[in-house]
Amino acid sequence: MYHSSKQRTITWLILIMIVLYILYSSNFLLLTKNKQDCSTAMNLDAVSEEELEMSGNISSTTNTIERTIVEENKTRLVKKEKKDHHRHEEENKEEQEEQEVALDQLSQRHDTELKHIVFGIAASSNLWNLRKEYIKVWWKPNQTRGVVWLDSKVRIHANEALPEIQISGDTTRFKYTNVQGHRSALRISRVVTETLKLGMKDVRWFMMGDDDTVFIVDNVVRILSKYDHTQFFYVGSSSESHVQNIHFSYAMAYGGGGFAISYPLAKELAKMQDRCIQRYPALYGSDDRMQACMAELGVPLTKERGFHQYDVYGDLLGLLGAHPVTPLVTLHHLDVVQPIFPMMNRVQSLNHLMKSVKQDSGSVMQQSICYDKKRYWSISVSWGFVVQVLRGVLSPRELEMPTRTFLNWYRRADYTAYAFNTRPVTKNPCQKAFLFYMNTTRYDPIKKKIITTYSRYKAKPPHCTWKVESPEKINSIIVSKRPDPLRWQRSPRRDCCSVLPSRKNSTMYIWVGNCRKGEISGLHG
Repeated sequence: MYHSSKQRTITWLILIMIVLYILYSSNFLLLTKNKQDCSTAMNLDAVSEEELEMSGNISSTTNTIERTIVEENKTRLVKKEKKDHHRHEEENKEEQEEQEVALDQLSQRHDTELKHIVFGIAASSNLWNLRKEYIKVWWKPNQTRGVVWLDSKVRIHANEALPEIQISGDTTRFKYTNVQGHRSALRISRVVTETLKLGMKDVRWFMMGDDDTVFIVDNVVRILSKYDHTQFFYVGSSSESHVQNIHFSYAMAYGGGGFAISYPLAKELAKMQDRCIQRYPALYGSDDRMQACMAELGVPLTKERGFHQYDVYGDLLGLLGAHPVTPLVTLHHLDVVQPIFPMMNRVQSLNHLMKSVKQDSGSVMQQSICYDKKRYWSISVSWGFVVQVLRGVLSPRELEMPTRTFLNWYRRADYTAYAFNTRPVTKNPCQKAFLFYMNTTRYDPIKKKIITTYSRYKAKPPHCTWKVESPEKINSIIVSKRPDPLRWQRSPRRDCCSVLPSRKNSTMYIWVGNCRKGEISGLHG
């Protein structure tokens, strides 16, 4: 019993010790863990403080870097701006140099003067006494250079202001088979080549025309100055007759209207023209032979609308009163059409026109359109020639279209046979134009204006039942404008005009000049 009790006591002691050991071990582990946790926490706190310190340092460093970057960017931007500015300066300098070179080249190319142009005039000895008067109208002694080419000798007067006269070379060796034409076409077609062979110095252009061609010499210079005389150019215009152009060619310059050939092209033409002529015996005239040779040389016609063949009959009022916006260069067929000014013969009319040409050659025949808003009149000014006043309001689109005061070259042809748009002469007596032709023109040096007086053509006014006031009360129109010699160096545009106040019921005052900004031709413009 005792032995068993002792065993139980020992067993319990062992169990108690085991339990105590277990409890002690567990407590030790907890304490160790707490210590470790505290240590870890302390370490973490230390690390956090270091990180925060480092973060602060990094933030400070970042700010410094950012400031540095900004400053560097600013520096780079300033340098870039300076570089760009310098580059722009260089580009501007280069552009300016290019412009100066271009202007220099332009001046070299466009400095053509009258002395550089030689006129070759095809004439007939049978008509010489009549036609030489047309030449006197435009020829400028000691200024213009040129030669009249005749088929035979004529009597020459020493005091006549005329070009040198030459006799054309023999053309009997050339074939001519056109039954409707005349062999003189062969002679005339060689005028440019024969003029070249005279060996004149400092020639840039050869200007071809007939003895009844009237040149506005200053405008010839203006037109040819547009082109490079060192290149191949064949400059002229077509006929007013669509039928003529179809029959001959729209690619042909008409000799009566005049055409120009650059010096290098004339030299090239001279090398082959005689052989070229032999290849076209069936052609009608000199113009088509010249164009045939141009076609072989591959040189097209450069068209200028100021060259006028005037293949029409009758009154040129409709054409000259609505001249295209280009310099008037030539007039032709003056024996066929009526005198351009009434109550004068043909030569007197042309000399009268030259008074306007003398004042402002670039503006002669240039149309301006305006309106008398109080009286509802439409006004068309063909400067230096005629002013037309019409009752009612016609649009600029209508007024810039020539009225058919003329007849077609082919009498059976109607208005569809013209090579341009036309409008009919009105049948309504109330819409008939009142015509005021140029009477006098002068330059006022104080006002620096050209004062031109246009007097009413005293035709009996038609009876009109309209309540619109009649222009028949107006006897004269005084037009003022400033000379504009550089107008064709700008883009083409019609001048504008305006009706000025007048104290006299019988006189109308009109101002003509460059259009102001925003100004248009219209009743409410």
